[in-house]
Amino acid sequence: MRDNYNDLYAFLMVTREGSFTKAAGKLGVSQSALSHTIRGLEERLGMLLLTRTTRSVSPTEAGERLRETISTSFDHIDNELTLLTKLRDSPAGTVRINASNHAIKQILLPKLQKISELYPDINIELTANSGMVDIVAERFDAGVRFGSKVADGMIAVRIGPDVKMVAVATPEYFRKKGTPETPQDLYNHSCIGFRLTSGGGVYAWEFEHEGLEIKIKITGQWIFNESYHSADAVRLGLGIAYIPEDMVQQDLLDGKLIKVLEKYSIQFKGYHLYYPHRRQQSPALKLVVDALRYT
Repeated sequence: MRDNYNDLYAFLMVTREGSFTKAAGKLGVSQSALSHTIRGLEERLGMLLLTRTTRSVSPTEAGERLRETISTSFDHIDNELTLLTKLRDSPAGTVRINASNHAIKQILLPKLQKISELYPDINIELTANSGMVDIVAERFDAGVRFGSKVADGMIAVRIGPDVKMVAVATPEYFRKKGTPETPQDLYNHSCIGFRLTSGGGVYAWEFEHEGLEIKIKITGQWIFNESYHSADAVRLGLGIAYIPEDMVQQDLLDGKLIKVLEKYSIQFKGYHLYYPHRRQQSPALKLVVDALRYT
């Protein structure tokens, strides 16, 4: 019966207008074409739906029952299409973003706070995940990661400055264990590990010296999958952590933690928001992208 949807709508318009002429004008078709459509619908259903006189058109008993059945359905469809049009033209709806806790705390929350204040019809859902996520398969609108390299069909927008990594521990730890002078010295220290969510392996600490990359497969009693937990652990004196400097900036200023291997430490290219390339971007997502853009 799907091929009859247009016929049903044409029938509904005739019953509402009470005239083939008026209904044809509303539908943008000729009166003869509309009459042909209604006759075809009556033939397929095997019953008369309209009583026609020279002055008026009225539904038969079967036609009235059909009109009542389809009227609500078409009104509901019209209302939904109107709502969709409003969603297209005005900032509303939910924007789902996948990002690490670090990106959420340092960038997303501070920058998106005004969005929720200015646009109450926009809902922002932030999901903390440090691993690589297929945002399309998981139905996210966007994701956040270091660097601008993304898969084909994706757009990357820089949303933050470069992130400097620092190897830190408490003064008491270094008094007991000594201070590493080179990355290789870390093999003799208790290092707080970071387990990668995507691959499942423990992150090999990355350093560089005179343009050469150095990777150290650290060992230690403690492993986390979240950098903020690593920061908490290093404050307790459980070992050396290699984490973004802004997480422990105040601890460094207060002398509660000490940086080592600074000349070897790397900087990650700043966080980028990435999202699928679409010809029609929702107004809500566009506002979020503009609010996060790093300049």
